[in-house]
Amino acid sequence: MESKKEKIFKFVVVGGGIAGVTCVEQLSSQFPSEDVALITAGPHIKAVTNYKQVSRTLEEFDVEEKPSSVLEEKFPNLTVIHSAVKSLHTHSHCVETADGRVFGYKKLCICSGGRPKLLTQENPHVLGIRDTDSAQEFQKRLSKARRIVVVGNGGIALELVYEVKGCEVIWAVKDKAIGNTFFDAGAAQFLVPSLEADRAESAAPCKRTRYTTEEPAPDAAQTFSADEYSRGQKPGTVESGSALGPDWHRGIELQGAEKVTRRVSVEYQCEVDQIFTSGEFLLSKPTLKPDTAGSWPVYVLLTNGKTFGCDFVVSATGVVPNTEPFLHGNNFSLATDGGLQVDDHMMALEPDVYAAGDVCTACWDHSPLWQQMRLWTQARQMGWYAGRCMAADVLSEPIELDFCFELFSHVTKFFNYKVVLLGKFNAQGLGSNHELLVRCTKGQEYIKVVLSGGRMVGAVLIGETDLEETFENLILNQMDLTAYGEELLNPNIDIEDYFD
Repeated sequence: MESKKEKIFKFVVVGGGIAGVTCVEQLSSQFPSEDVALITAGPHIKAVTNYKQVSRTLEEFDVEEKPSSVLEEKFPNLTVIHSAVKSLHTHSHCVETADGRVFGYKKLCICSGGRPKLLTQENPHVLGIRDTDSAQEFQKRLSKARRIVVVGNGGIALELVYEVKGCEVIWAVKDKAIGNTFFDAGAAQFLVPSLEADRAESAAPCKRTRYTTEEPAPDAAQTFSADEYSRGQKPGTVESGSALGPDWHRGIELQGAEKVTRRVSVEYQCEVDQIFTSGEFLLSKPTLKPDTAGSWPVYVLLTNGKTFGCDFVVSATGVVPNTEPFLHGNNFSLATDGGLQVDDHMMALEPDVYAAGDVCTACWDHSPLWQQMRLWTQARQMGWYAGRCMAADVLSEPIELDFCFELFSHVTKFFNYKVVLLGKFNAQGLGSNHELLVRCTKGQEYIKVVLSGGRMVGAVLIGETDLEETFENLILNQMDLTAYGEELLNPNIDIEDYFD
């Protein structure tokens, strides 16, 4: 393999997503006289634009898809190699690409991301949405669809069911409430009216120390309808925006074959049992009865016993780390979630190999206020930090774990509401040793604070609350808030000024 090396690079980064591009930008700018390579399967890369540091740990940015030539023009020392990786040979420090070329490296960073965890492989009626190509395929199929079944309860599913117009959506979630990855049942209940036709008048803020909501039974369903014409919106108008990433659906018209209504039916606490073609369904008719009339290309049997016919199925059940090309013949350790284990310098077990983004699992001792979630913000942070760690190693300089890993923080948008998640926002790992403070103004804002031992350890902010920086400081400072009690969320007290 040594003799086959086409060229030896000081740094090689695999993957043209946010983690890989951020890492390669860091290395190319810090070492302008060294040869740097980015290996990516596609002709385009994902670039961070409109970056804004909101607070000490919170950041906002857009993701845009750009030709890889943009990077090469910006960094003359960078070579972009367009090919997938076939194999990695850590003992000889080289990468073999799918087109048969071999490239050597001094330092390697694997940023190959994740791949969709599809309900079933090679079924033409099941579509996973992960990249720009699959998003465009979804748009194309949707334009002719009357009904789709969406399976999953993460970010992609949340965005889809809200954005799709002119097509009935059956939404199957395995949890007791929507958005379980990000929210508790109270926040889900706050968001659910966004799927309804008429939004209720904004009510006066109510504050309470305990938030309870009736949970739907395992076989329960909720249906929400909305008519975009009755709300005075022009059908088919879209904003131009970024490619797949945060707000990936902007700039893509998600319009079905029906021109008038939006209709979402949520099936709670269920998963997909079986998927049938129309032919298979006809043969099974004595035992299976569809919950909806008509003839459909595909039928989905859910574990709650209901069967739905639809035009196609969207599998939005998460991703699995894309580690496969790198494992054979090497001694990497995989975490329980399938990611490459990395230490607090983003190093994998093999010498001179680093990893960042969805492909890796952070296996150092985490801050009590941080957890890994495979999100765009963490991909950017990990890619940037991995580049710094590689540089520090080359320069024999010490480096400490970056401050972004001190407190989990994420800004996004769901159902057209700004959403800020801080720390242990869902009381992750706290057991019963916590209490919640909640303030909710229907249709306007939802604020949840997680307290442990009288100190704030997490928060969920939905709507334009302007409290993210105040709460971030209270979490980081670990100030004892016992004396404030429920007054902490009193709508008549400006806590932003109070704790300034």
